[in-house]
Amino acid sequence: MNTIKIAPSILSCDFTRLGKEVETVVDAGCDMLHLDVMDGHFVPNITFGPLLVKALHKITDIPLDVHLMIEDPGFYWKRFGDAGASIISFHRETVKSPEGLIDEMKRENITVGLALNPATPLEDILPYLKLVDFILVMTVVPGFGGQKFMEEPLDKVRRLNKRGVTVEVDGGIKVSNAKKVIESGADILVSGSGVFGEGDPAEAVKRFKALANR
Repeated sequence: MNTIKIAPSILSCDFTRLGKEVETVVDAGCDMLHLDVMDGHFVPNITFGPLLVKALHKITDIPLDVHLMIEDPGFYWKRFGDAGASIISFHRETVKSPEGLIDEMKRENITVGLALNPATPLEDILPYLKLVDFILVMTVVPGFGGQKFMEEPLDKVRRLNKRGVTVEVDGGIKVSNAKKVIESGADILVSGSGVFGEGDPAEAVKRFKALANR
């Protein structure tokens, strides 16, 4: 069994203490940091851009996992790569023919993922499974942090796991429901409020890691 990775989502952290929050979860053993980039068009929220990625890259060596919830990932992805993101996912729903974009990103040594909204059928990404490094399955409708976990998309995780695909799962994941996500075949767990909203982010990361390594 592969080691399951934990990726705290900084969307839920205290931005007045960003450096300290990052230091806390990194010291606790998280494997990467997840950054939800939203443009106010593909999703109704606006978050942050490459400058934040660049700032984080200066203070930590762990991988920065950028999730582009934006209408035009082809235009913006390289700015995030140049800022220090080594892992970038974009939504299948935003690109009609993703092969060219995937190839472009791969040539820059980016670990590439395709993201799927809960309502998007798995069949929409099946032709691209061998082209990307992982699939990001959303278990909430993207746009805002702190939403309630949706169990139905775990069927996609199970089906992808049977195909030997690396799967990242994002949306409403907490220690209380992480076990079922892990059992469905997830390789990477993203958690925002489940880490930063629990009072003690370090302890939350350690509890996630304990579940992942059972």
